[in-house]
Amino acid sequence: MFSTARKLEKKILSNMPNQYKRYLFNKIDYSSQLIGIVGARGVGKTTILLQYINELKNKLSPHKSLYFSYDYPGHTDLKLIELAEEFSKQGGEVLILDEIHKYQNFSQELKAIYDFYPDLKVIFSGSCASSIYNSQADLSRRVVLYKMVGLSYREFLCLKLKKKLPTFSLNEILNNNIEIIDSLENEFIPLEFFNEYLEQGYYPFYFSNKENYLNLLSATINLTIDVDFVSLGLVSSSFTNKLKKLLYILSESNPFELNISKIAANMEVSRNTIYSYLLHLEKGGLIHPIVSSKKGLSKLAKPEKLYLNNTNMFYAYGGGTKNRYYKRDFFCFAIVRKA
Repeated sequence: MFSTARKLEKKILSNMPNQYKRYLFNKIDYSSQLIGIVGARGVGKTTILLQYINELKNKLSPHKSLYFSYDYPGHTDLKLIELAEEFSKQGGEVLILDEIHKYQNFSQELKAIYDFYPDLKVIFSGSCASSIYNSQADLSRRVVLYKMVGLSYREFLCLKLKKKLPTFSLNEILNNNIEIIDSLENEFIPLEFFNEYLEQGYYPFYFSNKENYLNLLSATINLTIDVDFVSLGLVSSSFTNKLKKLLYILSESNPFELNISKIAANMEVSRNTIYSYLLHLEKGGLIHPIVSSKKGLSKLAKPEKLYLNNTNMFYAYGGGTKNRYYKRDFFCFAIVRKA
């Protein structure tokens, strides 16, 4: 088992991804014993893990760190606790686990690793936030969670133009916008690539396959529903098409006119079922509800507004040209939400 993990690590690190480091890379406190990175499929969680372990290989002896992914066929049968035990016995210090939500009972075994191997640091990622957040009861006071989202417009420009652009707080933008514009006017024209970003710039994989981006985005959405949701027992396979239909309805709807009863009738399910669907879609990184409660969307809480997760999804569903003001509204909301 351990030799299999080493062979996989060597193969993956030989094809290191883009060296551009996302915003989250430097925000993580890597001194924590147990770290979790959650986010929708495709936002770059694997890349950030590989970039970090590549740095570790240059700082520590190579055998001190190990990358292992549960996203490969057959790997879900490999016992996590046994992998950690063998790695620790061989002097391992940092264990990096990708797509951990695909491993059953991961929370109990992570808890055991935390308790019995205090000198072993574990960093894991999960693409379906529902399973990660549901595990917090087992990992209470142990895990430090970080949520990763897609590219901001600044990050998109950094990759597009191959330039390093500064970050600014919301207060700086509001109070010093003229000075900021003047300082950046020689770097780029602010709106030159904006429509490209709205259509295809949210997910980093755009830069590796521009021609097939929207097809890949559609496939990513379907994998989240067909594989992640079903394997976690959140929905049955017979209901996956209804979730996809719900996303299509949202892509065609005005967020100010959300009618749960009408949507439930259209999909031939109960209102309570719609609320459950919305909760799963939110945790899976496919929608963004705006609710009055700071606790987020509950199974029986009607959102005040409901957005798809990002503007690129409108184009994946063929509605990109129909929601001009919706996209502008959502972009402003997303900027404030991240600030």
